[in-house]
Amino acid sequence: MSITRKSFLNMVGAAALAMGVGGAAQAQEVTLSLHQFLPAQANVPKLILDVWADNVEAASDGRIKIDRFPSMQLGGRPPELMDQAIDGVADIVWTVVGYTPGRYPSTEVFELPFMMTDARAMSSAYWQMFEKHMKDTEFKDVHILGTWVHGPGMLHVNKEVKTPADMEGMKIRGGSRTVNILLEKMGATPVGMPVPAVPEGLSKGVIDGTTIPWEVTAALKVPELVGHHTEFEGNALYTLTFVLAMNKDRYEGLPADLQKVIDDNSGLEFSIFAGGTQADSDGPARALAVDNGNNIVTVSGADLDAWKEVSQPIFDEWVADMESKGIDGQALIDEARALMDAYEG
Repeated sequence: MSITRKSFLNMVGAAALAMGVGGAAQAQEVTLSLHQFLPAQANVPKLILDVWADNVEAASDGRIKIDRFPSMQLGGRPPELMDQAIDGVADIVWTVVGYTPGRYPSTEVFELPFMMTDARAMSSAYWQMFEKHMKDTEFKDVHILGTWVHGPGMLHVNKEVKTPADMEGMKIRGGSRTVNILLEKMGATPVGMPVPAVPEGLSKGVIDGTTIPWEVTAALKVPELVGHHTEFEGNALYTLTFVLAMNKDRYEGLPADLQKVIDDNSGLEFSIFAGGTQADSDGPARALAVDNGNNIVTVSGADLDAWKEVSQPIFDEWVADMESKGIDGQALIDEARALMDAYEG
């Protein structure tokens, strides 16, 4: 019988513990790296990832230490983060699922236009559908700790945009495949670009605007780079999906009690907290644009209906695309809507 290096080390470790070598089990320390693409002072690292990591450290009585690496400090580009988690370059990553277009197709149901009205409800639905449809299929190579969405996605542009026709010919940064399709429907030219590249893209005129929620505009200084913003009353033009993902071997190699610490701080409630926290950060960021004297257009009523009408074909096209992959896209849409409607917060 052949013994792998990993199984041999596990056997040695078990024997050492059984003989009391190295002291009590409580003395074991685990250091995990957490890698992500935003500056440390941005809302997600400061209000979500650090809170999660601090809670895990405290609940483990200091046996787990989480080293945080913002702004891609471990190397690579944001679209490579998921592979970094799978390959063990980083133990844990936070990333935008849409940075790897088409790789996790079922998650795109939460990126469809005007699907989201409440980030907590959608983040709750996302986790439930992840466990049911995606955990053992699309995400089988990684251990997912949380799934969530941001607050309402909207436009930040260098000229006033009130109608879809106003988008004609504009170069707009999109954060995912479905957002780029939406931009094309509006007559804009989508430009694929990770969030950290947005300020340079705007300042150099590579893009005329960007799709991001209010929440992240402050860290990127977007209100200083564009003078116009278009939001949609009670609706999200789009949303992006996020995951907090852990290397599977790293998780499975933890003692059971430390796995439980990770589990107790992850999952449904954490996902709802994360999505809600991002959405709650929209207000203060919006206030900065107001203080800057920027022009904010709020689309509502019949004007909002016009935007929804232009975006409607995306649903039919997405369902057909999912069908070609063997996925019942319409069933995912129906289930997501039902779960969001049932959410009681």
